[in-house]
Amino acid sequence: MKGGRWNLAGEIRRLETSRGLGRGVKGEPGCRETARHIELGGVVQGVGFRPFVYNLARERCLRGWVRNTSAGVEIEVAGPPDEVESFVSDLRMRAPPLARIDWIRVEQSLLDSHEGFRILESRDRLEAYQLLAPDHATCKDCLAELFDPRDRRHRYPFINCTNCGPRFTIIEDIPYDRPRTTMRDFRMCEACQAEYDDPTDRRFHAQPNACPACGPHLEWVEGPRQGTGLSPSHSLMGDSEILAAAGRSLRSGGILAVKGLGGFQLACDATDPGAVSTLRRRKRRPHKPLAVMMGSMEEIRRHCRVNAEEEQLLLSTSAPIVLLERRPESNLAAGVAPGQAWLGVMLPYTPLHHLLMQEAGRPLVMTSGNLSEEPIARDNEEALRRLSSIADAFLLHNRGIYARYDDSVWFVPLPGRPQPVRRARGYAPYPIRLSRSLGKVLACGAELKNTFCLTRDTYAFVSQHIGDMENLETLEHFEQSLKIYEHLFRCTPEAVACDLHPDFLSSRYARERAEKESLPLFQIQHHHAHIASCLADNDWPPERGQVLGVSLDGTGYGPDGTIWGGEFLVAGYDGFRRWGHLQYLPLPGGEAAIRKPVRLALACCQTLLGRVPDLAPFRTLSEEERRTVSRMLARGFNTPRTSSCGRLFDAVSALAGVCLEASFEGQAAMELESAACGLDWDGPCRVYPFSMARDRDRRVLCLEGLFQAMVEDLERGETVGQVSLAFHATVARMVEAMCERMREETGLATVALSGGCFQNRILLRLVVKGLAAAGFEVLLHRQVPCNDGGLSLGQAAIAAARRDKGEGGGSCV
Repeated sequence: MKGGRWNLAGEIRRLETSRGLGRGVKGEPGCRETARHIELGGVVQGVGFRPFVYNLARERCLRGWVRNTSAGVEIEVAGPPDEVESFVSDLRMRAPPLARIDWIRVEQSLLDSHEGFRILESRDRLEAYQLLAPDHATCKDCLAELFDPRDRRHRYPFINCTNCGPRFTIIEDIPYDRPRTTMRDFRMCEACQAEYDDPTDRRFHAQPNACPACGPHLEWVEGPRQGTGLSPSHSLMGDSEILAAAGRSLRSGGILAVKGLGGFQLACDATDPGAVSTLRRRKRRPHKPLAVMMGSMEEIRRHCRVNAEEEQLLLSTSAPIVLLERRPESNLAAGVAPGQAWLGVMLPYTPLHHLLMQEAGRPLVMTSGNLSEEPIARDNEEALRRLSSIADAFLLHNRGIYARYDDSVWFVPLPGRPQPVRRARGYAPYPIRLSRSLGKVLACGAELKNTFCLTRDTYAFVSQHIGDMENLETLEHFEQSLKIYEHLFRCTPEAVACDLHPDFLSSRYARERAEKESLPLFQIQHHHAHIASCLADNDWPPERGQVLGVSLDGTGYGPDGTIWGGEFLVAGYDGFRRWGHLQYLPLPGGEAAIRKPVRLALACCQTLLGRVPDLAPFRTLSEEERRTVSRMLARGFNTPRTSSCGRLFDAVSALAGVCLEASFEGQAAMELESAACGLDWDGPCRVYPFSMARDRDRRVLCLEGLFQAMVEDLERGETVGQVSLAFHATVARMVEAMCERMREETGLATVALSGGCFQNRILLRLVVKGLAAAGFEVLLHRQVPCNDGGLSLGQAAIAAARRDKGEGGGSCV
């Protein structure tokens, strides 16, 4: 039975009584054997489930068979009733570490008198589908073999078994068998085939199974980096020689392009300021933090503070990047994460990474293999073409990659509340499981940090991180990934959802597809989708009704023609009401003000205070630029209004002299947060004054008092850290005050927090602390990001609710 709790022993006894079981496999009276037909689903292929079943049956001297199907795993088993009952119970209790059983059906069977227990060939089922395992980090057994000189796979960069290695990135179709993967061209040698065929071996039916004699190998290509004229691969070099060359290149300050699990990464010595600076210049990524790979937990602790939950994430089979507080004594180059108190750190998660770390002997920058804002390069030829202006050398291999797959990023902002910042390797394509069916909906996500969501039955398949949908290359990545999901999960959408913004590439794709296939189209307001995403992430039952939604982010298209981003909603899946918002602020020049927050700070002071204070940040602006901003404000020319909390953070960051110009989205806010790191967030915090006004049927948080008090603090010479902490505490108190007023009016006491601003540790901690003390139930994200990377899940949930109400396509405002 799917989902829910069930009593296995009771269910078997009920079946035996009602269906005449217990009489034997052929139904003869008095026989002391019973038989069962079992089907189960979840992540049960590519994780060693069949050999587990085989050995479990042999252990109990049971007869029958097991096989993969397009829907999962199918089992026939016969033997003494108590052994059969114990066998079925152990399917869940002793399942392999990477398996995830979502449902199981146990039925009466009249099994023929087979001898022993067998593993049968896989069977296709029309339109059936199954869940797929993500790629997983190298297991301890393979790691021990990798560094054992006596093992035949000693230092082999592609060692794996049923408990680790590539899965999603190499699968082309289901059932998951080697001919349906990118490993089909590598014919196993006699020794590997023997392991593959032996149900007692941990490499039994490990589809990527290989060794130096029969499997993939490394290739080495060196510069020059001018886009042409790359030297040919050193075909006479073996894997060990290539790894040694890669180590020398990294130790001497070189930039290395490395073919990983789901695409290319760019690596350099993280302790070498020159190498980091060179990588940033070539990659066109001047300030955005770079991830660092370190060889062990001991090395990580030398550079970062790590708590138990962060360590658990780092050591998990998913092995994501984890954002950790950097120690002041760390010798990593300052350019790895300039202006940031936190560092994105990961452990090696493939045998190639383990070997490369050993050769380099130091922490390595390990960042996406792309130019800024492009998708990661996937294939060798593509990488040689796109990355030749960045990399000094290429560490390639000849195992194909079917699905692009970037690294996942997580953080632990509150005890017991880890959250993803970017969901990809190690997590996708495993779905978000819901207690109700959403049907077949395609939600196309937002423009920034795009993901799509494809739903079927009670599963919401949120894609791996696609990226910012601002160019043709990312759109092509979106379309290719969507085709993979539709095919693997046998799902053709029956409705399409997208953001309300008409010009997003994802919205254009949704409109064109809905028109082409005559599907209902649901255009959904950005911040409503954020709140619905948080609700779906927590499997909030629709029958519980609406919640108080606080959605704080950078940009969302409002149906009133303004830019929203500091929103207080009364919302459920099927609708919302905008109860309140932050005071509108001017954006002189639109995107220009976002790229140069000091312009925004000047506009805020002039608008809110009627003057521009004599502070150092404003002296960086020329007189001409100041006059231009003043004229734009006076005439309202090219000056959209926004209630964005993200833009408020940008303005305060510039006002405090932290970040005057930004090269990536969120930079000013992140640096403002880092300025308060090291102060006591949990003690009493000073709160700046603010007020609440009414604008027709909405409450508005007014910001004049906040800006006046901050300016006075800065004019008196208050430290930037203290100003930053007081500002964070003020925003948190604003949220609490608005929620208290909303509760008085609506009687609702559950608050859902979503939007990219809640990636801010200080803000999130203070908001949750204040709301909990005021008696609110607080819902936070758990499985998808609170930023736009989780938006597609909310879009799908809203579209399904509106469809179920009988609404046709159209905008949802």
